[in-house]
Amino acid sequence: MILIYLVFKISEGWPMWDPVRYLQFAHHRDRPFHELTARVGATETTEIVDLGCGPGTLTSALAARWPGAHVVGVDSSAEMIAATPDDGAVEFVHADLRSYTPQRPVDVLVCNATLQWVPGHLDLLPDLAGHLAADGWLAFQVPGNFGEPAHVLLRELAASSRWSGRLDITWPSAHQPSEYLDALLGLGLEADVWETTYLQVLAGEDAVLEWMSGTALRPVLAALAADGADQFVEEYRRLLRAAYPRGPHGTLLPYRRVFAVAHRNRA
Repeated sequence: MILIYLVFKISEGWPMWDPVRYLQFAHHRDRPFHELTARVGATETTEIVDLGCGPGTLTSALAARWPGAHVVGVDSSAEMIAATPDDGAVEFVHADLRSYTPQRPVDVLVCNATLQWVPGHLDLLPDLAGHLAADGWLAFQVPGNFGEPAHVLLRELAASSRWSGRLDITWPSAHQPSEYLDALLGLGLEADVWETTYLQVLAGEDAVLEWMSGTALRPVLAALAADGADQFVEEYRRLLRAAYPRGPHGTLLPYRRVFAVAHRNRA
């Protein structure tokens, strides 16, 4: 079944981002967002920004938590912005977070599972902090699992002689929790940084491939499009099946994430 789906998609060409595929594991992807924003202590808010909002479902949760605030969701993917809800609760903007400037100082600035796609994003933190209001909060989380087999095998396959000449990929990456903490404290913010490893049990014959096809595999598929993407996927599938054998309860995918919540204390 999955092979038929992949071949069909390839025949159409692969967009960089696919909202439907990204939301396939919404339960697992949403949980870190809620655990991140639960640590944000903002009460009086007028301006909220979600950088890297994706299809906007979680941005809508920010609007529900802080009713009356002006909530903006920002994403660089036209496909993601096109999939956002059109209920008027959130203003969605198609823009690159590196150049986006809020109209007003921000009370809560959220960046959920996005900064890992921005090369040198540690150097971006002063700009993000600069958007905060006097009592503003900055909250972000990034995957910290790039040393896991799913990512290592993907990078090794892309660098092999068969594929290296056809792929020039900027891979996602993240820093250690201590580096984020030092950076945020160095900006004069109060900061709380922690990490969590989720033991995700995924259903399906090729569950890890399905997971990766919504995130880190996307740049490869977009680069190859109909010219070799199906062969690459089949090679990667075999590697993943060996690295993540399916058990009686599903396929276990350990997933480490790094969280940071910082507060600018007006006192």
